[in-house]
Amino acid sequence: MLGTHEDVAIETWKRRLAQSKASRRTISAIHPVLEEWVRRQHGRLSYRATQILTGYGCFGDYLFRIGREQSANCWHCREGIEDSAQHTLEVCQAWVAEREILVEQVGQDLSLRAILPRMLESPDAWHAVLHFCEEVMSQKEAAEREREASPDAPPNRRRRSGHRRRHYHLHAPS
Repeated sequence: MLGTHEDVAIETWKRRLAQSKASRRTISAIHPVLEEWVRRQHGRLSYRATQILTGYGCFGDYLFRIGREQSANCWHCREGIEDSAQHTLEVCQAWVAEREILVEQVGQDLSLRAILPRMLESPDAWHAVLHFCEEVMSQKEAAEREREASPDAPPNRRRRSGHRRRHYHLHAPS
């Protein structure tokens, strides 16, 4: 059981989440299960799972919003549908096979409000969500890198230089 400081922190988070205007999809899903989420005994989130849960990643709507895409449409199903994290999770026809495996563990309702409690109920459901996210997001990221590398890519879409990947080493003075 968490102590008094942790209980106060959870209540503070709940209050701040209820007042937040950012990322309503994620907040409305985590708010009802926040205490259980914090106190869970299994599961860690991966980078790619966090992308699906928050909507910040290789999604047309996000990339369009930050000026990296010319449209919010999905590159994978090409049906003129806006690509969002929820579209990727629930609708996009490119991920039917991956989604079938997920549905076996978490059920038909793939809304975050349904998935998060299922993840908390069992390590198998947790693993199924992470597996879906890893499989799908790695493919979406690979496709994005291909679009960035294309000579036809608009300037805002081209692969950025390696400046952000440089490592600076600090040495102790001699």
